[in-house]
Amino acid sequence: MKNYTVTVNGTVYQVTVEEGTTNGVVQAAAPAAAPAPAAAPAAAPAAAPAAAPAGAAGGVEVKASVPGKIVRIDAAVGSSVKSGDPVVTLEAMKMEIPVVAPQDGTIASINVSTGDAVENGDVLATMN
Repeated sequence: MKNYTVTVNGTVYQVTVEEGTTNGVVQAAAPAAAPAPAAAPAAAPAAAPAAAPAGAAGGVEVKASVPGKIVRIDAAVGSSVKSGDPVVTLEAMKMEIPVVAPQDGTIASINVSTGDAVENGDVLATMN
């Protein structure tokens, strides 16, 4: 078993995780008054980008080709774009890389915001 101290929204929890089982047993203690100084907090998973409303999603996905950070939104929802027009710009390894429309169409949704970190293959926008 491994013990972790996890802080969620300012509340500290002592968590015990049992290793080597497939049934996912996790025990959480009541909130602690302060974190234990010797235990390192577990890394929190990154928040997923908010999904677009079901009616607004387009059939064509515009995906990130490299991991990076969104520095600019170049197209607005409802705008018409031609193949090769920039939809969003991301920064990777100190370079700005435009993510372009794969075909002519209309932007149905933008699934990221400026400053968001994205991974390779993440859907940044959808088009009709």
